[in-house]
Amino acid sequence: MMQSLAEHRKFSVAPMLDWTDRHCRYFLRLLSGNALLYTEMVTTGALIYGKGDYLAFNEQEHPVALQLGGSDAGDMARCAVMAQERGYDEVNINVGCPSDRVKNGSFGACLMAQPEVVAASVKAMQAEVDIPVTVKCRIGIDDMDEYHGFAQFVETVANAGCDTFIVHARKAWLQGLSPKENREVPPLNYPRVHQLKADWPQLNISINGGLKTLDAVKEQLNHVDGVMMGREVYANPYLMASVDKEIFEEHNTPLTRREIVLKMQQYIETIEEPGFKPWHVARHMLGLYAGEAGGRIWRRYLSQNGTGKSPDPSLLLNALDSVETAQANVAAFNESKVG
Repeated sequence: MMQSLAEHRKFSVAPMLDWTDRHCRYFLRLLSGNALLYTEMVTTGALIYGKGDYLAFNEQEHPVALQLGGSDAGDMARCAVMAQERGYDEVNINVGCPSDRVKNGSFGACLMAQPEVVAASVKAMQAEVDIPVTVKCRIGIDDMDEYHGFAQFVETVANAGCDTFIVHARKAWLQGLSPKENREVPPLNYPRVHQLKADWPQLNISINGGLKTLDAVKEQLNHVDGVMMGREVYANPYLMASVDKEIFEEHNTPLTRREIVLKMQQYIETIEEPGFKPWHVARHMLGLYAGEAGGRIWRRYLSQNGTGKSPDPSLLLNALDSVETAQANVAAFNESKVG
């Protein structure tokens, strides 16, 4: 594994609420040893006042970053200390999420209109921890429609000590669009992010939004330092199996889908938690056979047998059997046609 976190940022997996939990991250780490992984966003309120363990992760997940939602500098610093003590490699400030509950909590994308608030959090956090403090933001919000406003935000936060920005190359409309629409409706503007890197070459800039292939990732790396992918990785996770070779230029043989299934079944068997079900892991693996023969059978088997009151403890193995039986039947049929 590379030593520099900046190197790992060449390819990262986006923080996705309700998706990138520790089970998902463990699964993704089997696919790539180098990609930087992010937690779901956790709020300062949850960490300080919540009863659950919101910082739990597996040691195998490294390098892994905590994404933090909040705007009170003191609380942000306190939570950054908690993250460092638990062993996280980075803490990232959410200045991009457009949901109403985020806006009402005075964090997320609405903070792009308050760069001094973000700057204060960066200063307070960096005064307390040694791990990197980074920011994930948009290119603008609502009527912040010019490069100047975006650049002004970055300059203010960078002057406070932040040297790493992950930029979702879309504006966020905080009025009139749902969170889902904000991931799709505002047009992508990659050149604006490229311009940011050109104007501040000393900053580490990653780009996020709409990228679906590793060829597209490599094209972006001609302009910026890193690329963050989200929904495409979740829908088609096996593309991660090519990341170490294609992006990090390593030549280790990736695990096959079958090997991953067997390792994830072993992982499930190690979890001893009240209320745990294999589905809590399997739901992140629905896309493992995307585009492959048996892909629909895999999804259907997991969905039909992973939920309910009496879940199958060998869920992944039985799903694998169904897929491999289907694949063998297809192969036999094709062979008979040739014969």
